[in-house]
Amino acid sequence: MRKLDAKHEFIQQNVPISSLAWLRVGGPIEYLATPRSEEELVAALQMCREDGVDARPLGDGASVIASEPGAPGLAVKLSEPAFTEIRFESTRVVAGAGVKLGKLATATASAGLGGLEGLVAIPGTVGAAAVANVSTSSATVGQWIESARVATYAGEIFDVSKDELVFERGGSNLENVIVLSVTFQLEPDDPKSLAKRLQKTWIVRKKDMPELESGGMARMFKDPQGQRADELIAEGGFAGTRIGGAAVCESFPNLILTSDGCACDDVKRLLTLIETQTNERFHVKLERELKFW
Repeated sequence: MRKLDAKHEFIQQNVPISSLAWLRVGGPIEYLATPRSEEELVAALQMCREDGVDARPLGDGASVIASEPGAPGLAVKLSEPAFTEIRFESTRVVAGAGVKLGKLATATASAGLGGLEGLVAIPGTVGAAAVANVSTSSATVGQWIESARVATYAGEIFDVSKDELVFERGGSNLENVIVLSVTFQLEPDDPKSLAKRLQKTWIVRKKDMPELESGGMARMFKDPQGQRADELIAEGGFAGTRIGGAAVCESFPNLILTSDGCACDDVKRLLTLIETQTNERFHVKLERELKFW
């Protein structure tokens, strides 16, 4: 018997990813770990090594989907209090990897610290944002990061300094570790001005965001260098295109929407269609942001 199969308070088996991911589609994850401390995370990762099981971070499920038969391995979800705290140290802010971006943007603005207010309407968590170097209209997350606390899949925990961090468009050198927390160095600003910018960003974002009665949504592709994926998708005539229960959002063409009864294969076929046609028509190879497990 695998060590992961023994009874653990922080590890569940065969958890439907549809209950965890934004798309609300897909089969079960073989194992789901929700550690309550760094020690429990290390224990889970060590069991994975001994059992020969792959581990990967889930974030808040904004960009993952599991096949209907199920996804093998262990998914790590850092949603417990040890990984969702925000701590202020003058203009430095330490945020757990499981903190939602909207919560971080609101908290830092209320504290009179500017730089992250553009994140208020972006889905996802701090850990995932650091890995992907999420960008807003005016900045990237990476430019505000001073350091990151990470765990390797071998269960080693250490801090990565600013000099050791590498951020690029849509990515970083944090992709092969699990981010536990991130330290930001922000700038003092007027809380009232920050509150107005927060509100404006939120209103603009929500204005055209689709209202979902059922099903879910997720971003499909990363922006190619010097271009925007949503503009390429719209120019290709794919806005509103539907395959089964999966459809391209008309107002935000880089969003895929799912409805009740949507199958994982519907999503795969729609993404493949857009990838193929975009490459043939515009000679641009789109890179998926949505990951299939």
